[in-house]
Amino acid sequence: MKTKREQNRPANAARETPPAPSAKVSFRVIAMATSVGGLKALSVILSRLPADFPAAIAIVMHLSPDHKSILAELLNRRTHLVVRQAHSGDILRPSTVFVAPPNHHLSVAKGGRLKLSSSAAEKVHYARPSAEPLFASVAAIYKKDAIAVVLTGGDGDGSFGVQIIKDKGGKVIAQDRPTSENFSMPETAIQTGDVDFILPLDKIASKLMELVGDGTGQEYSRATPGKPVTPPRLSGTKGPPSKRRK
Repeated sequence: MKTKREQNRPANAARETPPAPSAKVSFRVIAMATSVGGLKALSVILSRLPADFPAAIAIVMHLSPDHKSILAELLNRRTHLVVRQAHSGDILRPSTVFVAPPNHHLSVAKGGRLKLSSSAAEKVHYARPSAEPLFASVAAIYKKDAIAVVLTGGDGDGSFGVQIIKDKGGKVIAQDRPTSENFSMPETAIQTGDVDFILPLDKIASKLMELVGDGTGQEYSRATPGKPVTPPRLSGTKGPPSKRRK
């Protein structure tokens, strides 16, 4: 049953419109949020996406601010996509994953330009980075061309943002209870009544390919899906040689 919407929404969402896409893609930006159990969840999803996946991905994961993060490096070894830690001024691009660094909120501005908050920015749901600024800004910029994905994690992060995504015409996916290590984030999103798909972890990548298409208006179900990448050991191993790097 759909619950009453919260009245207080994040106020930091941008209002600009996105630049015209170079190719027809159903949804151009995917915003993912996770916490406890997030490395496994992200690895499963990203390993199943093809190298030419025609959408940009931005990720927020609750990380300790006391240590340098190697999340982008770990994920880069487990997917055909290019994974980078986000910096202010980076531009969202297809087939590329940007990961928020510890202790900074991540948001998207006009033209797909990424912005990081200061390390003194207020925490949201006890977290910095939080899903809320990312979801809200992606919704404001990309409207119906946005997908939010709420994965395993705690403290209900993302519950406001999914409502904004839906208000602007986007789609929302939540991980199901049996495959979530901590169901708080997905459950809180589901309780808003604005989640379109509640899926087991191993079905999320195929749903993203179906929603995004192949960049020509065709569904990925008619094309060759991405072959899952077997994660190599961290030491002395390079990522897939076909990756495009700076």
